[in-house]
Amino acid sequence: QVQLVESGGGLVQAGGSLRLSCVASGSTFSSNTMGWYRQAPGKQRELVAIIRRGGYTNYADSMKGRFTISRDNAKNTVYLQMNSLKPEDTAIYYCRLSGTAIWGQGTQVTVSS
Repeated sequence: QVQLVESGGGLVQAGGSLRLSCVASGSTFSSNTMGWYRQAPGKQRELVAIIRRGGYTNYADSMKGRFTISRDNAKNTVYLQMNSLKPEDTAIYYCRLSGTAIWGQGTQVTVSS
């Protein structure tokens, strides 16, 4: 059974940076598309970015230029580098094995103004 474990969240001031990590176990990680999503209080979960097995990436418009998704197949890990953070980026961030119902437990990101 595939398991995803996120880490790297925390409290940061506006304009700061964080790097989230998601480690996958029990799967052929390198052949899978992985995604980062987020859910803010009172809002629906939304896509942040995805990365395909060949390294091709897609981002939600509001994250382009500030967030970077990457992967290290040798470590079964997908990353989300977040720069120029804004208070509206405050949310729980989840990783997901794309095309499945497999999600991590989430990591809280809080951006103070």
